[in-house]
Amino acid sequence: LIDNAIKYSADEHPVSVRALEEAGGLLIEVEDSGAGIPARDLPRVFERFYRVDKSRDRARGGTGLGLAIVRHIALLHSGDVSARSVEGSGSTFSIHIPTPGSD
Repeated sequence: LIDNAIKYSADEHPVSVRALEEAGGLLIEVEDSGAGIPARDLPRVFERFYRVDKSRDRARGGTGLGLAIVRHIALLHSGDVSARSVEGSGSTFSIHIPTPGSD
């Protein structure tokens, strides 16, 4: 998530990483100030091989597997992952991992 946030933000824009303990688990958030994700694409960003901008070259754009891998890692820890985004204003990706005995 951090690598994606850096790739999709301009050099002068910050990337924020937060880890918060909340009831029942840990919340990790990665926020960028990049171009954002169009609303029509947001439901699909965790699918394998799905890329929002298919015109990006492989050297910079990747294969479309990173967010799918993040999702599977979260699921393996009984957690989940979500994304919020406003096109033109950046994106926030959140991972919630439950603490042992909280389910």
